Amino acid sequence: MWNEGCNWSLSTWEQHKLHSQMGSLTSDELADSESQVSPFAKAGFFSKMSFWWLNPLMKMGYKKPLEDKDMPLLGSTDRACNQYSMFMEKLNGKNLSPSPATPSFFWTIVSCHTCAILVSGFFALLKVLTVSAGPIILKAFINVSLGKGTFKHEGYVLAALLFVCKCCESLSQRQWYFRTRRLGLQVRSLLSAAIYKKQQKLSNAAKMKHSSGNIMNYVIVDAYRIGESPYWFHQTWTTSVQICISLAILYDVVGAAMISSLVVIVMTVLSNVPLARLQHKSKSKLMEAQDVRLKAMSESLVHMKVLKLYAWESHFKKVIEGLRKVEYKWLSAFQLRRAYNIFMFWSSPVLVSAATFLTCYLLKIPLDASNVFTFVATLHLVQEPIRLVPEVIAAVIQSKVAFTRISKFLDAPELNGQVRKRYYVGIDYPIAMNSCSFSWDDSSSKHTLKNINLIVKGGEKIAICGEVGSGKSTLLAAVLGEVPKTEGMIQVCGKMAYVSQNAWIQSGTVRDNILFGSSMDEERYHNTLTRCSLVKDLEMLPYGDCTQIGERGVNLSGGQKQRVQLARALYQNAEIYLLDDPFSAVDAHTSTSLFNEYVMSALSEKTVLLVTHQVDFLPVFDSILFMSHGEVIRSAPYQDLLADCKEFKDLVSADNDTIGVSDLNNSKPTQRSKEVSIKETYGIHGSGYTESVKPSPADQLIKKEERETGDAGVKPYMLYLCQNKGLLYFSLSMISHTFFVAGQILQNWWMAANVQNPHVSSDLCIVDLDIPFAFALSLGGSLIAYGNLGVLVVITWQVLSVSVPMIVLAIWLQRYYLASAKELMRINGTTMSALANHLGESISGAITIRAFEEEDRFFAKNLDLVDKNASPYFYNFAATEWLIQRLEIMTAAVLSFSAFVMALLPQGTLSPGFVGMALSYGLSLNIMFVASIQFQCNLGNQIISVERVNQYMDIQSEAAEVVEENRPLQDWPQNGNVDIRDLKYRIDLPLVLHGITCKFEGGDKIGIVGRTGSGKTTLIGALFRLVEPTEGKVIIDSVDISTIGLHDLRSRLGIIPQDPTLFQGTIRYNLDPLGQFSDEQIWEVLDKCQLFEAVREKEQGLDSHVVEDGSNWSMGQRQLFCLGRALLRRCCILVLDEATASIDNATDAVLQKTIRTEFKYCTVITVAHRIPTVMDCDMILAMSDGKAVEYDKPTKLMETEGSLFRKLVEEYRSHTSNGNI
Repeated sequence: MWNEGCNWSLSTWEQHKLHSQMGSLTSDELADSESQVSPFAKAGFFSKMSFWWLNPLMKMGYKKPLEDKDMPLLGSTDRACNQYSMFMEKLNGKNLSPSPATPSFFWTIVSCHTCAILVSGFFALLKVLTVSAGPIILKAFINVSLGKGTFKHEGYVLAALLFVCKCCESLSQRQWYFRTRRLGLQVRSLLSAAIYKKQQKLSNAAKMKHSSGNIMNYVIVDAYRIGESPYWFHQTWTTSVQICISLAILYDVVGAAMISSLVVIVMTVLSNVPLARLQHKSKSKLMEAQDVRLKAMSESLVHMKVLKLYAWESHFKKVIEGLRKVEYKWLSAFQLRRAYNIFMFWSSPVLVSAATFLTCYLLKIPLDASNVFTFVATLHLVQEPIRLVPEVIAAVIQSKVAFTRISKFLDAPELNGQVRKRYYVGIDYPIAMNSCSFSWDDSSSKHTLKNINLIVKGGEKIAICGEVGSGKSTLLAAVLGEVPKTEGMIQVCGKMAYVSQNAWIQSGTVRDNILFGSSMDEERYHNTLTRCSLVKDLEMLPYGDCTQIGERGVNLSGGQKQRVQLARALYQNAEIYLLDDPFSAVDAHTSTSLFNEYVMSALSEKTVLLVTHQVDFLPVFDSILFMSHGEVIRSAPYQDLLADCKEFKDLVSADNDTIGVSDLNNSKPTQRSKEVSIKETYGIHGSGYTESVKPSPADQLIKKEERETGDAGVKPYMLYLCQNKGLLYFSLSMISHTFFVAGQILQNWWMAANVQNPHVSSDLCIVDLDIPFAFALSLGGSLIAYGNLGVLVVITWQVLSVSVPMIVLAIWLQRYYLASAKELMRINGTTMSALANHLGESISGAITIRAFEEEDRFFAKNLDLVDKNASPYFYNFAATEWLIQRLEIMTAAVLSFSAFVMALLPQGTLSPGFVGMALSYGLSLNIMFVASIQFQCNLGNQIISVERVNQYMDIQSEAAEVVEENRPLQDWPQNGNVDIRDLKYRIDLPLVLHGITCKFEGGDKIGIVGRTGSGKTTLIGALFRLVEPTEGKVIIDSVDISTIGLHDLRSRLGIIPQDPTLFQGTIRYNLDPLGQFSDEQIWEVLDKCQLFEAVREKEQGLDSHVVEDGSNWSMGQRQLFCLGRALLRRCCILVLDEATASIDNATDAVLQKTIRTEFKYCTVITVAHRIPTVMDCDMILAMSDGKAVEYDKPTKLMETEGSLFRKLVEEYRSHTSNGNI
């Protein structure tokens, strides 16, 4: 059960949170931090009731744009840590109870907030009672105008009583709304925390059903919907209470005719029951469709580089548009049913009044000004809650669907109990497996790993090798406890450090990634940088190790990301190190240096399990596990394996066969020692990390998310209205609404002067929070409010002396409020981005986080980000109540002043009908006037979304996909000539490419070599125009690629990218998303890229499922699929960007032969760290620091003294010629 998985020790994570937030603060800083706590937490009763505590923040926001640092901290009750701990205590308490029933997720939350629900319910009831007093006072006032007063000066008393009632109504309603929104915020925070905690323990089987996109939606969408539900909760019962009180008043006014009112109301509600069920179905389907579309969009954005390289942007855009159409179908169904629902409830007051007056006529019940306008005013009471019924139903449906989705997620299976035990002195075997079998899908009878027997002594170095897909990475995952164990016994003792095959890097600084929550030890830190060959790389960055690196380490090379991972692991000083092929992303020299300095030196006393395809490292290991098809075929030292295991011998022989021995023998090895060579190459002159320089945000590689400040004017409104004939529809809506309001006022004027039939107010409420409705309602509400005020002014012109200053003050208050509210909404948006980014990173790095046992620290960080996001949201809705309360007090003053004026006038000056009409409109004035201001403020807040979208739309796009006037021929390129002329590239930084000039002849095989970070991948990016050169040009078959469209360029080139990418879908879709090839062609390609057997074993063959990121296939297999794409496309120019880095040498040899055969007449550009991969190339381009150091035939370069290529070959030879690395 999910509640068992979420069992969490309060003291542990509170300590982490306290440490992360206050661990480095001085006593003065702690005092400052306490002073930043929400003024609400320290406010008194009167201050809370009047929102006076918010004045300092509103004043600050009016003087200057609010920033993140201006946000006071939330009070302790509102913080996510306290809410989550209270929730877990309640839930665990229910788990321990003898009741066999499973504790309800919903009722646990209710029990956590019973007191808050009751208090807000008290204010809701008080609001219902005070608002019900309005018609009673109106009836008494009309009786006074008729000369039926019960005592002298009754009119003045009634005017004063009216003011008191309206003020009490305002105070109670504002507290009701504020307290329920605050409660919703608390519920949202605890749900966000619970979801985050759950994802830290989610099993692999559960991840298949709950992708990262789904989990993101649970926090960003569903938790927010549930957070809104307390706001609507009291509407469900106050509506019934309000209707009962209104019916009682109606019975007093019209007697038995009230029954007809009741019948119409009941029929209206009952007719909505089947519609509500249809709405629930539509909403569920809509949310499912949204999940699918958002998942596809997220996957496309994450892998956008790959889409561009393959020229698949248009196809994926069409896929997303197709998903949007499905979503739109359910959206239309939901909105149409909702529109019908709204129409039915909005028309109900008209039906109620018609039925009631018809009954009065039939029963001959007399009607006069007193009972007619009392009926009209009472109808206003019923009208508002009845018109809110569709909103309440929609909110309940959305909350129910969201609750269901989240509860299913929280009930999802979790990882089994941790296999790891604490390290203790004297233990001989930190890792022990006895006849263990493991399966990623524990429901499947087929094992991923079978019959694993492994005993690892403390300090041993164990290498794990084998063919692609043999289970090497899965074995490491099993040691980590990530793979469900189906058979056998496993024990792991000690602190572990893990380096994944696919580098996981957090947003933040390099230093943050290396320290990974540990305290700074400068000596150990500097030693770590040196051991991981990071010193030179850090010296090249603008702020050394304090340089901000982007999401997923986007501005680091593959080798740099892997070395940052290695540094993170080394700095943790663990007992057990699990290294999953970490050297495949770096060149041979760096690989040798890392292996010597890292594995053999820094980890000399540690227990190490290393997955590797580099067989030249194997001789120095204590033991080697040779794996095949999920089994350990043999475990023995290098020489024993070489002598006894034919498969292992073939693997080693394959490496030797690809080395190009004849070329190596022609080279003369340099006499310099390895240590000197390394120092000269890396040029270590400093520490590589920054101590005193504070990076300027403006100079960082990663920029802070931009946001508008202040009033953006009418631009975002016009941007929105100009889309899809929006201005036309908006104008038609406003014209219709103007006629409607005018017609209502004229009709009621006629009734007051003559027949005195009941009046139905055209009170409008918010149908939806979407901007289209907000546009119409903001102007429509204003028309009604000023129409109601106009009625009061015409009947009692003296009210102008109060109403004019009130309008001026209201406009000023609105501007005063918006100055803060807009910034609060913007800050809420940016803090939500930070929260979503942290969640996304935590999902993708879950295995690494668990391996380092850093779940507590990441959870504490999530709690902090939840609070930072909740804070502006809290102050925003508090500011809304602050504004509305003041506006309502002002309208109460206008209404009471109008009543006071009518009480002053001599009896008979105004007819009872006009008195009733004036007070009837006056009673709804506060509702409509406040609603009009609120609609405008909501629109002003919501338009922030348009600003944010517009900012994204204004980002400079790539060049055109197609340039019609300069399209290449259909068969371009024919020869594959590539002429690079003086190519330079930079982005707000020193040059990355320094004037590269070379020419690749058509049909040649070109090898590009160089140390990690030398600019090889950037050069390939320029070839595909992922980056546009600052100077120079690239000409392919006489065509300057900068003059043609990007689609025309990229669709004619083939590539196997450095980061192998698979998309969620089927194998067929991943190889041929455009549907251009037959199954026979696809199977033929799978055979050529060594995947035929792996796919054939799947029950569904080509239709076998590929999960998100292709994580159900090994990294090597993913690279082979990418090779399959290239074989299917058969372009004249093929680029291999570290295409075989994650596969074994035997498979690499077969694939290189396949490439040479299949692309015999094509230009093949190979970027490689493995020297054998490029030894048979026609030409070699050697790069260093973004420069083309040399470009010639490999044989000539080998004969040239001091050649960079020759150095690289010699370095490769030095660590492959013997086992002594």
